[in-house]
Amino acid sequence: MKNRLFFGLIILVFTTQSVDAQCAMCRAVLESEADNSMAKGINDGIVYLMAIPYILVGAVFFAVYRQLKLSKKKSLQS
Repeated sequence: MKNRLFFGLIILVFTTQSVDAQCAMCRAVLESEADNSMAKGINDGIVYLMAIPYILVGAVFFAVYRQLKLSKKKSLQS
């Protein structure tokens, strides 16, 4: 079971997809420019801002899980 979870996480980490996360107004303004580097930068920033809450929530759930696991182990030893 742990091996399957580990390999599943490895596959998720190393498989990527191109994500365009711009609103319609931002896209219209940025597409009118000749240089697309600014659009790429704004797009990357939006994706990073979107990922931060997911990382934080995952860290909280991991901390709670680890604390529950440790308390369960201590209660079994007593």
